[in-house]
Amino acid sequence: MNQESPGYRSLTRSISKSLESMRADLPEVMQAFTDLGRAASKAGALDPKTKELIALALGVAARCDGCIGFHVKTLVKLGASKAELQEMLAMAVYMGGGPSLMYSANALAAFDEFSQA
Repeated sequence: MNQESPGYRSLTRSISKSLESMRADLPEVMQAFTDLGRAASKAGALDPKTKELIALALGVAARCDGCIGFHVKTLVKLGASKAELQEMLAMAVYMGGGPSLMYSANALAAFDEFSQA
């Protein structure tokens, strides 16, 4: 997102609103996606916070601002520190180069925004 963008809170709300029609029109698909997310995020050998850090790294690599917004929001709720986020972003940049660096900056902006709530 750029400096003129309304922010990650607005983005995640907008995406959630846009997905309402998919929930209505494709309830089985949307329920399956929700169930997959719950199953994948459940504590196991890895705790939910670690799994969210992985999800955010993939969102950064995929250059997905919506993914960044939703996963950062969850990381803040799970008590992730900025230091944990920064170390994960360092690995994302290492693996993804310049494009991941640009989206890492977006992830830090989202973290600051959701942490203010």
